[in-house]
Parts: sequence; C-alpha cells; structure tokens
Amino acid sequence: MTDPGTILAQARQGPVPTNWRVFTRTRGKLSGLLHGTSHDPAPLLVITPDGAVEYTDESKPLTIVGFHDLTGMTLHVSGRSFSDSSLVTLSVWVDLHHRDGSTTKWRSESFADDLQTVQGFIEAYGAHKALRGS
Repeated sequence: MTDPGTILAQARQGPVPTNWRVFTRTRGKLSGLLHGTSHDPAPLLVITPDGAVEYTDESKPLTIVGFHDLTGMTLHVSGRSFSDSSLVTLSVWVDLHHRDGSTTKWRSESFADDLQTVQGFIEAYGAHKALRGS
C-alpha cells in the first residue's frame, strides 16, 4: 500500500485515480471550536484498491487498513427503535479478519452515518481479493 500520508495529500490536492473513493466534509466551526480541532484539516476517508486511510483530526492517529493483511470481512448491522416510533436507527460496521487470526472492528469515525463508505470499503476489498487472488 502506498504511504498513507501520500494518499491523503493526493486526495486533498486532487485529482485522484479513478479507482479511489474519497469522502470528505467540512468541519463545523462550532464543533471544531468545542473539540479543539478548528484549525485541523477537514476529515478525510480515502479508499484505494489496496486499502483505506482515514484522517479524523490531529489528536487521533490515522486509521489505516491494508487489504493484503486481511483474510476476510463480515458486515454487521444492528437496528434500534423506540416502541412509539416507526423509525429505526441503524449501526453498521465491518469485522476485519486478519491473517494473524485476530479480528478488529472497522467503522469510519468521521463518516459512520454514511453507508456509502461501508459499501465502497466492501467493494474495494472484493475487487482487491478478486484481482490479487488473496
């Protein structure tokens, strides 16, 4: 996988390869002020054919997933509603199964409510696995 810093820099400056998925949003001024992140760059998630890199803010380390380190993944969805409502709140995440036998949970910290991030992540992993036979 390419250096994560290089991936994020290219995604911020553009253009990026057509097989990358880039998710970003502006950081709210009030939220940034309350969390001490008002001068940080906007959150950024980049999904490439080899993995994913997410920048949340300067106080948190990058989240890096290399697809070559995985043997598989499992999608999880949990729904919750109140008895007096027909609305359901979904929580979606992916369990990552690593070559060393461990399992970790992946859900974008900055884009947890954006199901396109989960879809893009799973699609990229499927393409990686099909093309590289791993």
